[in-house]
Order: sequence, then structure tokens, then C-alpha cells
Amino acid sequence: MEKKVLVAIDGSVYSSNSLDYLIKIFARDSDFHVHLLSIVAAGGSSQDWMFDVDPLRQQSPAAEKRSRTAHRYLKDARERLARNGFAKEQISFSSTTTSSGVAAAIHQHATQGHYDGVLIGRRGVGTVGGMFLGSTSSELLQKCHEIPLWIIDGEVASQRFLLAVQSQPESLMAADHLAYMLKDHNGAEICLYHSNSMFGRQAPAAAETFHDRWGQQWCEQYLDLENFLFYAHAQVLRDHGFPGQRISQLPAQMHLDVGFDLLRQAKRYNCGTVVIGRRGRQSTKGLFKGVSDRTVQQASNIATWLVG
Repeated sequence: MEKKVLVAIDGSVYSSNSLDYLIKIFARDSDFHVHLLSIVAAGGSSQDWMFDVDPLRQQSPAAEKRSRTAHRYLKDARERLARNGFAKEQISFSSTTTSSGVAAAIHQHATQGHYDGVLIGRRGVGTVGGMFLGSTSSELLQKCHEIPLWIIDGEVASQRFLLAVQSQPESLMAADHLAYMLKDHNGAEICLYHSNSMFGRQAPAAAETFHDRWGQQWCEQYLDLENFLFYAHAQVLRDHGFPGQRISQLPAQMHLDVGFDLLRQAKRYNCGTVVIGRRGRQSTKGLFKGVSDRTVQQASNIATWLVG
């Protein structure tokens, strides 16, 4: 089955890092399809907002120039992937003009296109930059819950993955997504790790909350709720065909800042990607926000996959 990932391209070093990441991890996967998307801001004319209402309306000269530049960026990105292991039929691209904002346009395209993931390069500006300067990745972090979000910060060197495990359905969904995306990969390794907050352990979810997705029989056989689902996560990976010898379990630890600890352990064990199951859009995150938010804010030269 074909795996489809939407990749935001803007000609910057950040989208270049995204391409490098894809090449390093997925260049040999013949079932992996990449759609490159460039968003063209319609600003520059008082009438450009009407392009969202009537796509056939002629763009302003400024917007037309940005469209040509975006098309060049897309062609360069496609050729770069093709030079580095991707077949041309695995790559498609498009651009769209909008006045509603880059993040909103990416999110709309992703939800309409039935993608398995959305990949975007991050400028690494952190909380302050996201608050005062505006950040596409920060906006997508809030908007994009229906589709796994892959955020690339800097240069990612390793093909090892750290999967954050919890006794929650969202965590097991992250394992399912990771297993599906890596099922044909012949070199990736996965480290299972649980970090517990010093503010108190999160109570395990009830076993019944897993039944709809994995079935009661599977849950009765594999759920180890009091052990943070280490065994269940490994079983999900194996069920997708991921080799058991490339799955390892790291010692569980406790830390004041779980997001920081996940990144610290990823660096310690040479993992280039951290995979986290995130709570739904309606969940209350409190003063310190969620673990996924804090992990992305503090990430440096690492990829973060957020699922849920």
C-alpha cells in the first residue's frame, strides 16, 4: 500500500532540511510517495483576497511573480529527490495561492488529500519567536490533529527512532503510525522509552478504550497497562512486520520536564526522530502545555513526529 506524505516547500534552508530527512530515511522505499506543496501568499493587492473566492480571477503581478518562484522551488525539490534515490513517479507537486495564511492552506490541502503525514521544516525560534514573529509550524501544531505532523528542526543525522510510550491509546496509535511508515525499511531501529513526570504519574487508560481499534482479543493478550505498554508497543511494531531485533527498550525514568527528557534520551541513544502520541484537540494542557508542544519548542537538529 502506498504511503503518502505532504511536504511544505518554500525554497528555504528549512525545507531543504526536510528534503535531506526524506532522502536519508525513505529514499529506498518504493511505496513512499511525496507530494511537494508550495503556498503562495496572495498579498500585494487590495483585490487579491478575491482569489480565494474565485480561483480563476487573474492574480496581481506581485502574486504572479511569487507563483513562478514557487514553481521553480518545487521543480528544484523534485529534481533533488530524483537525484537521490526517489523514482520520478514517486514525486508529485503543486502550488496554491491563498490569503488565509500558510498554515491554514497546508492544513486544508492535507485534510483534503488523505495523506499519511505532513512534513514541515521548522525555524527553531521557540516559544518567543512563535508568539511574536508568527510560526507556520506552531500554527500547524495547533491545527493539525487529524493527520500525523512531522516537524524537522535542523539537520537530522540518525535513522534511529525514539518512541515515547505511555499507557494511553494515543501512544499506541503513534506506534501504529511509525510501524506502518517503516514497515519496508531495512535499516531503521526503534527505541521504546517512557518518561514519567515528577508531578505525578498519569493513570493508565481503561483497557476498554483500546478495544475499538485493536480488538478485545488482541488487548487481552498484549496490553501491559501497568508496564507503560512496553510490550504492546513492541507487538504493534511486530504486527506490521518490523523486525523484533531492531526494537529495544530503554530504562523508564522520571523527570521534571518530560519533553526535555525525551530529547535528552534521544541524543543520548543517537535517535534522530522522536515519535509522540498526542492528546486530542479538546484536551486541557494547563500552564505548561502538553508534552508534544514542549518537545517541539526545545528540539534542535532532530525530527518530531506527532500522532493524534
